[in-house]
Amino acid sequence: MSDSSTKGKIVLVALTWLALLAIGAGIWRWIIVPKKNQQQQQESKQQADQTLAATSGTSRYRYELNLGLDNFSGYAVLRSEEFRKQLADRGIRIKNIDDGANYAKRASDLQNGTLQLAAFPADALLKQFSDKEYPSGTIVGIIDETRGADAMLAYKTKFPDVDKLNRSEVRFVLVGDSPSETLARVVMQDFGLDKLSTASIQSVASPEEIVAKYKAATPQTDEVYVTWEPYVSQMLANDQLHVLVDSSRFTGYIVDTMVVSRDFLLKNGPVVESILEAYFTALYAFREDDAMVKLLLQDAKETKQELTEAQAKRLVQGIQWKNTQENLAHFGKRSGSLVHIEDILGRISSVLAKSGAIDPPASPTQFTKYFYDRPVESLLNKNFHPGLANEKIREETKLRELSDSQWGKLTTVGTLSVPELVFVRGSPNLTEASRRTLDDLAQKLQAWPQYYLIIRGNASQAGDTQANLKLASQRGDAAMKYLLGLGVPAQRMRVLTEGITGQTRVTFVVGQVPY
Repeated sequence: MSDSSTKGKIVLVALTWLALLAIGAGIWRWIIVPKKNQQQQQESKQQADQTLAATSGTSRYRYELNLGLDNFSGYAVLRSEEFRKQLADRGIRIKNIDDGANYAKRASDLQNGTLQLAAFPADALLKQFSDKEYPSGTIVGIIDETRGADAMLAYKTKFPDVDKLNRSEVRFVLVGDSPSETLARVVMQDFGLDKLSTASIQSVASPEEIVAKYKAATPQTDEVYVTWEPYVSQMLANDQLHVLVDSSRFTGYIVDTMVVSRDFLLKNGPVVESILEAYFTALYAFREDDAMVKLLLQDAKETKQELTEAQAKRLVQGIQWKNTQENLAHFGKRSGSLVHIEDILGRISSVLAKSGAIDPPASPTQFTKYFYDRPVESLLNKNFHPGLANEKIREETKLRELSDSQWGKLTTVGTLSVPELVFVRGSPNLTEASRRTLDDLAQKLQAWPQYYLIIRGNASQAGDTQANLKLASQRGDAAMKYLLGLGVPAQRMRVLTEGITGQTRVTFVVGQVPY
């Protein structure tokens, strides 16, 4: 073998070994050492974690939950430091998730478990869950009811009363899928505005857009503005506008509820009871108007809303936060005149179904699937009290008796939608069909407790004028007598004979004492 061949083999072997050494060094450097370092780090971290755990305290929080809501002032107690404190005392921490009033997302997040709790207007809850055989959330408490914080505004000269709204050109400008839309639909239904339709509702994204449209309009506009405080007060600064209807006049329609995931409720029933205890105790801390005004102003700063002290005071007057005893009454665990949660849902469902927003309910008893009364019943059984002083169930303010001159000065709101009463021919005797109509009217009057009722007897032109006027008055009296038997207070009603109007019939007009 030649020297050159031998040298070549030696060089090749050397290069091979160098390559193998290089590969080995690379494996050592890039694989073995990092793995060894990683193992050492893991061992060090494990040792550190054990040391940390051995020298750390026990967390006071046993539950970490998410609550879906928006910046509505009625939810201020849910965002308050007092509520957080009460929850912490019970081992619960809740994170508020503001979805900007996206109720579809709120419902979806309850379904997928992202949220365990949510604040829901009752109408929004029905819209989201009415087509679901198994709703993912259920109502366990009532947060508040707006009694004046939502209002329908219009120019006085164009729309002096609700009856003048019955024109196809009218447009309700409002935030869609909000309590304002429910207010508009309630008015459309109960006052028989049959020339209006779903197309009459012009939805916008925010109350600021409503204000912008109002500012761009003239007193001859066909627009009617439906919104909530503090935007109502801002617009009423213009004395050419007035309130046609506000939520202080009816009850059981614009209600905010506390909803819990059914899955979470089934697994953690006692936790839900603790959350209700914490909420009612926090609410008790703000039971005085001054304390609630202070909370609303602080909440407005934190949620970056503009709110003056005067507007906060008006909000306090326009929202009824429901205390423990009132919740017990709404869930049928205390006696009182408050509307049961099942009937609230039934009323709202009727309005939404008649306006085409949801399908009619398959059964009148189906509303029980939307609420669960065991948690508040458990509070009753435990004799839970949020504070030292007793809480009261606020009853509906009864209308005062009016003098003849005061009846004459009532501001007409509008004519209620009531099917024509049928009487025995030529007499004031009610038929069975008329009694059923008046039964329904009595229920409607319960929903509008702050309006007086003028029962107008209208006379036919045909035949003897005086006899027709007498018959019209007698028929009005017969309707009033029947309503009295159903519990409608006498001081709330007055029969007036309208005169010769072309046909013998009875109409029902609601009015209010001028502001």
